[in-house]
Amino acid sequence: MTTPVVSIAYHSGYGHTSVLAEAVRAGAAEAGATVHVIAVDAITEAEWELLDASDAVIFGSPTYMGTASGAFHQFAEATSKRWFTDAWRDKIAAGFTNSGSKSGDKGHTLQYFQTLAAQHGMHWVNLGLKPGWNASTASEHDLNRLGFSSGAAAQTHTDQGPEGVHKADIATAERLGRRVAETTRVFLVGRAALSA
Repeated sequence: MTTPVVSIAYHSGYGHTSVLAEAVRAGAAEAGATVHVIAVDAITEAEWELLDASDAVIFGSPTYMGTASGAFHQFAEATSKRWFTDAWRDKIAAGFTNSGSKSGDKGHTLQYFQTLAAQHGMHWVNLGLKPGWNASTASEHDLNRLGFSSGAAAQTHTDQGPEGVHKADIATAERLGRRVAETTRVFLVGRAALSA
Protein backbone atom coordinates (compact mmCIF):
# COMPACT_ATOMS: atom_id res chain seq x y z
CA MET A 1 0.00 0.00 0.00
CA THR A 2 1.21 3.49 -0.84
CA THR A 3 2.26 5.46 2.24
CA PRO A 4 1.80 9.20 1.76
CA VAL A 5 4.21 11.59 3.46
CA VAL A 6 2.32 14.48 5.04
CA SER A 7 3.94 17.49 6.70
CA ILE A 8 2.16 19.96 8.96
CA ALA A 9 3.77 23.42 8.75
CA TYR A 10 2.27 25.54 11.49
CA HIS A 11 2.76 28.38 13.95
CA SER A 12 1.17 28.57 17.38
CA GLY A 13 1.31 31.72 19.45
CA TYR A 14 -0.16 30.45 22.73
CA GLY A 15 -0.43 26.69 22.21
CA HIS A 16 -3.99 26.43 20.87
CA THR A 17 -2.87 25.83 17.29
CA SER A 18 -0.35 23.24 18.52
CA VAL A 19 -3.29 21.25 19.88
CA LEU A 20 -4.90 21.34 16.44
CA ALA A 21 -1.63 20.41 14.72
CA GLU A 22 -1.41 17.33 16.93
CA ALA A 23 -5.01 16.42 16.06
CA VAL A 24 -4.29 16.79 12.33
CA ARG A 25 -1.18 14.63 12.80
CA ALA A 26 -3.18 11.95 14.61
CA GLY A 27 -5.83 11.85 11.88
CA ALA A 28 -3.27 11.60 9.07
CA ALA A 29 -1.27 8.92 10.90
CA GLU A 30 -4.44 6.94 11.61
CA ALA A 31 -5.09 6.96 7.85
CA GLY A 32 -1.65 5.44 7.25
CA ALA A 33 0.49 8.46 6.45
CA THR A 34 4.01 9.19 7.60
CA VAL A 35 3.63 12.59 9.29
CA HIS A 36 6.11 15.36 10.13
CA VAL A 37 5.07 18.25 12.38
CA ILE A 38 7.11 21.42 11.79
CA ALA A 39 6.90 24.64 13.82
CA VAL A 40 7.63 27.28 11.19
CA ASP A 41 8.94 29.89 13.62
CA ALA A 42 11.88 27.59 14.41
CA ILE A 43 12.23 25.78 11.07
CA THR A 44 15.59 24.19 10.27
CA GLU A 45 17.17 23.42 6.90
CA ALA A 46 16.49 19.74 7.50
CA GLU A 47 12.80 20.55 8.04
CA TRP A 48 12.70 22.57 4.81
CA GLU A 49 13.99 19.41 3.12
CA LEU A 50 11.23 17.37 4.79
CA LEU A 51 8.66 19.78 3.32
CA ASP A 52 10.26 19.47 -0.11
CA ALA A 53 10.11 15.68 0.09
CA SER A 54 6.50 15.56 1.34
CA ASP A 55 3.53 14.57 -0.79
CA ALA A 56 1.23 16.93 1.13
CA VAL A 57 1.70 20.05 3.25
CA ILE A 58 -0.97 21.19 5.69
CA PHE A 59 -0.67 24.83 6.78
CA GLY A 60 -1.76 25.95 10.25
CA SER A 61 -1.80 29.24 12.12
CA PRO A 62 -3.87 31.20 14.59
CA THR A 63 -5.92 33.98 13.06
CA TYR A 64 -4.60 37.30 14.32
CA MET A 65 -6.21 40.52 13.13
CA GLY A 66 -7.98 38.75 10.27
CA THR A 67 -5.08 36.77 8.82
CA ALA A 68 -2.38 34.25 9.67
CA SER A 69 0.19 35.20 12.30
CA GLY A 70 3.26 37.27 11.48
CA ALA A 71 5.48 34.24 12.05
CA PHE A 72 3.48 32.25 9.50
CA HIS A 73 3.64 35.12 7.00
CA GLN A 74 7.42 35.18 7.41
CA PHE A 75 7.53 31.45 6.65
CA ALA A 76 5.24 31.92 3.64
CA GLU A 77 7.51 34.60 2.22
CA ALA A 78 10.50 32.31 2.71
CA THR A 79 8.76 29.66 0.56
CA SER A 80 9.45 31.90 -2.45
CA LYS A 81 12.72 30.00 -2.89
CA ARG A 82 10.59 26.90 -3.49
CA TRP A 83 8.27 28.88 -5.78
CA PHE A 84 11.14 29.79 -8.11
CA THR A 85 12.00 26.12 -8.65
CA ASP A 86 8.44 24.69 -8.58
CA ALA A 87 9.59 22.49 -5.68
CA TRP A 88 6.06 22.17 -4.27
CA ARG A 89 4.19 21.97 -7.57
CA ASP A 90 1.44 19.30 -7.57
CA LYS A 91 1.73 18.56 -3.86
CA ILE A 92 -1.52 18.30 -1.89
CA ALA A 93 -2.32 21.21 0.46
CA ALA A 94 -4.84 21.98 3.20
CA GLY A 95 -5.14 24.24 6.23
CA PHE A 96 -6.45 24.86 9.74
CA THR A 97 -6.75 27.84 12.07
CA ASN A 98 -7.99 28.96 15.48
CA SER A 99 -9.28 32.27 16.86
CA GLY A 100 -11.04 33.57 19.94
CA SER A 101 -14.31 34.37 18.17
CA LYS A 102 -16.76 32.01 16.50
CA SER A 103 -16.02 33.57 13.11
CA GLY A 104 -13.04 35.74 13.92
CA ASP A 105 -12.37 36.22 10.18
CA LYS A 106 -10.87 32.73 10.09
CA GLY A 107 -12.15 32.36 6.54
CA HIS A 108 -9.61 34.94 5.44
CA THR A 109 -6.75 32.93 6.97
CA LEU A 110 -7.93 29.79 5.17
CA GLN A 111 -8.18 31.76 1.91
CA TYR A 112 -4.66 33.04 2.50
CA PHE A 113 -3.46 29.44 2.81
CA GLN A 114 -5.35 28.54 -0.37
CA THR A 115 -3.71 31.40 -2.25
CA LEU A 116 -0.27 30.40 -1.00
CA ALA A 117 -0.92 26.83 -2.14
CA ALA A 118 -2.21 28.03 -5.53
CA GLN A 119 0.89 30.16 -6.09
CA HIS A 120 2.97 27.03 -5.58
CA GLY A 121 0.74 25.04 -7.98
CA MET A 122 -0.48 22.78 -5.19
CA HIS A 123 -3.87 21.03 -5.05
CA TRP A 124 -6.15 22.19 -2.22
CA VAL A 125 -8.15 19.68 -0.18
CA ASN A 126 -11.21 21.06 1.59
CA LEU A 127 -12.65 19.82 4.87
CA GLY A 128 -15.33 17.67 3.24
CA LEU A 129 -17.78 18.00 6.12
CA LYS A 130 -21.23 19.52 6.14
CA PRO A 131 -21.65 22.30 8.73
CA GLY A 132 -22.73 21.25 12.20
CA TRP A 133 -24.55 23.07 14.99
CA ASN A 134 -26.97 24.78 12.60
CA ALA A 135 -30.35 23.42 13.70
CA SER A 136 -32.35 23.39 16.93
CA THR A 137 -31.58 19.69 17.29
CA ALA A 138 -27.84 20.20 16.66
CA SER A 139 -25.09 20.61 19.24
CA GLU A 140 -21.86 22.52 19.77
CA HIS A 141 -20.27 19.06 19.94
CA ASP A 142 -20.98 18.44 16.24
CA LEU A 143 -18.07 18.05 13.84
CA ASN A 144 -17.45 21.29 11.92
CA ARG A 145 -19.55 23.12 14.50
CA LEU A 146 -18.38 26.49 13.13
CA GLY A 147 -19.43 25.70 9.57
CA PHE A 148 -16.20 26.23 7.60
CA SER A 149 -15.76 24.30 4.36
CA SER A 150 -12.32 25.22 3.06
CA GLY A 151 -10.41 23.90 6.09
CA ALA A 152 -10.60 23.09 9.78
CA ALA A 153 -11.52 26.05 11.99
CA ALA A 154 -11.50 26.17 15.77
CA GLN A 155 -12.63 28.67 18.39
CA THR A 156 -11.07 28.90 21.84
CA HIS A 157 -12.07 31.41 24.50
CA THR A 158 -9.41 34.09 24.89
CA ASP A 159 -9.18 33.53 28.63
CA GLN A 160 -8.38 29.82 28.23
CA GLY A 161 -5.10 28.13 27.41
CA PRO A 162 -4.52 25.15 25.11
CA GLU A 163 -6.60 22.94 27.41
CA GLY A 164 -9.63 25.01 26.35
CA VAL A 165 -9.57 23.96 22.69
CA HIS A 166 -13.03 22.53 22.04
CA LYS A 167 -13.19 18.75 21.67
CA ALA A 168 -15.38 19.06 18.58
CA ASP A 169 -12.75 21.28 16.95
CA ILE A 170 -10.04 18.75 17.81
CA ALA A 171 -12.15 15.99 16.22
CA THR A 172 -12.73 18.17 13.16
CA ALA A 173 -8.97 18.73 12.81
CA GLU A 174 -8.43 14.97 13.04
CA ARG A 175 -10.89 14.50 10.19
CA LEU A 176 -8.96 17.02 8.09
CA GLY A 177 -5.73 15.08 8.66
CA ARG A 178 -7.42 11.83 7.70
CA ARG A 179 -8.98 13.36 4.58
CA VAL A 180 -5.65 14.80 3.44
CA ALA A 181 -3.87 11.47 3.92
CA GLU A 182 -6.59 9.56 2.05
CA THR A 183 -6.74 12.09 -0.79
CA THR A 184 -2.95 12.11 -1.10
CA ARG A 185 -2.89 8.32 -1.35
CA VAL A 186 -5.47 8.42 -4.17
CA PHE A 187 -3.44 11.09 -5.94
CA LEU A 188 -0.19 9.10 -5.66
CA VAL A 189 -1.78 5.85 -6.83
CA GLY A 190 -3.38 7.66 -9.78
CA ARG A 191 -0.10 9.30 -10.75
CA ALA A 192 1.67 5.93 -10.59
CA ALA A 193 -1.00 4.31 -12.75
CA LEU A 194 -0.70 7.04 -15.39
CA SER A 195 3.06 6.68 -15.57
CA ALA A 196 2.99 2.87 -15.69
